[in-house]
Amino acid sequence: MVLADQLDDHQLRLRRQLMRLRVLASSRDGSSLSQEAVAEIRDASNVIIAEAEAMSRTAIGAGRREEPQAETLVWVRIARLAAVADRAVDAARSRDMPGLRAHLDQFHTFTFAIWATQHPVYKAWPL
Repeated sequence: MVLADQLDDHQLRLRRQLMRLRVLASSRDGSSLSQEAVAEIRDASNVIIAEAEAMSRTAIGAGRREEPQAETLVWVRIARLAAVADRAVDAARSRDMPGLRAHLDQFHTFTFAIWATQHPVYKAWPL
């Protein structure tokens, strides 16, 4: 499989899970957020982190490193993504819907930041 196709597959799976999180956060008020919904939020967040890690490994393994600190930057962003996921799950557990939505907005932004980092830093796939 061509590198660009592999990265596109990772991004497609990430987008599906991000949409799943959006639906979970927007369709409920805090009082009706069940333990099952909290578990779904946790699971979707974990899938996104795993896909972001896999996508990063793919890009790092295939790319030409333009800067010596590039790999560190990618892993710092993955760590930040995981920290935001923890805060989102904590907000869901405490039924703090405004907090959950805010953390998921940040989670979404960090996910896209990881995508944006990989192309210019590793030049791993053509535009």
